[in-house]
Amino acid sequence: MAEPPAPESPALESPAPEAPAPQPPAPAYANVVDFRKVTKRFGNLTVIRDVTFSVPDLPDKGEFIAILGPSGCGKSTVLRLIAGLRPHFPASEGTVLVADRPVVRPGSDRSMVFQDYTSFDNRTVEDNVAFGLECRGVPAAERRARAREWIAKVGLDVKRDATKYPSELSGGMRQRVAIARTLILSPRIILMDEPFGALDPTTRLHMQELLVELWKEAQATVFFVTHSIEEAVYLGDRVYVFSTAPGTIIREMTIPPPTLPPKDMLRERAFIERVSEIRDVMDALASSTRAGD
Repeated sequence: MAEPPAPESPALESPAPEAPAPQPPAPAYANVVDFRKVTKRFGNLTVIRDVTFSVPDLPDKGEFIAILGPSGCGKSTVLRLIAGLRPHFPASEGTVLVADRPVVRPGSDRSMVFQDYTSFDNRTVEDNVAFGLECRGVPAAERRARAREWIAKVGLDVKRDATKYPSELSGGMRQRVAIARTLILSPRIILMDEPFGALDPTTRLHMQELLVELWKEAQATVFFVTHSIEEAVYLGDRVYVFSTAPGTIIREMTIPPPTLPPKDMLRERAFIERVSEIRDVMDALASSTRAGD
């Protein structure tokens, strides 16, 4: 039924201003990733079982999640389920959500950096870094300019290195190219599968420090798989420790952000105590199952 019209105001009187419409409450931020009782099997082999965790979406910040566990416990499977990469995707049981929506395929909101050097051998450093922009149809001049900006950000020399091919680069340099190629696309989620595992110790420490700096700028959520407890404690806001296969989370630890470069953090008492605590957990896993590397 239509409401009766409001009475007319006197001719010389201005109409009263309308009260502003009530504003709906701001929507709560979605979790950036949710795993709900996720199990993955390959035939009769169960790789992960009942994995459950939630990572909140932290606007203008993001979170760094480090994943530790024995070899074969399904750490990489977790990354590939988030990425939507077959054959690990889809899950055999349970639900994988990104921003409250089930993962159905790979997407530009998720980018992955692998341990193996994944540069295109027939492309220069500049063209490797610009590859994703090229796929998006970004004009050549713009993508080359942005590629050169990111080459510099990851610590390479633009004049010296931009025109080199991957075969002319060291392992650390190739991983810098892979990181630049990922971050240039501004993904919401960065998935890193032991990206520094093949590097020498000194280069690895330098790459850890660089990654922290770039992550703060990217403001993305990072999932970082590693076998190094020290690396996990240095990089992670949170550390998930997985059991032996079939992997499930047996320990979650919140870590304060690093205040010093990696080589200096290694000497800090609080850092050493956290590393020792996790090492005790993982040593107990190895002694109880005789599984491991």
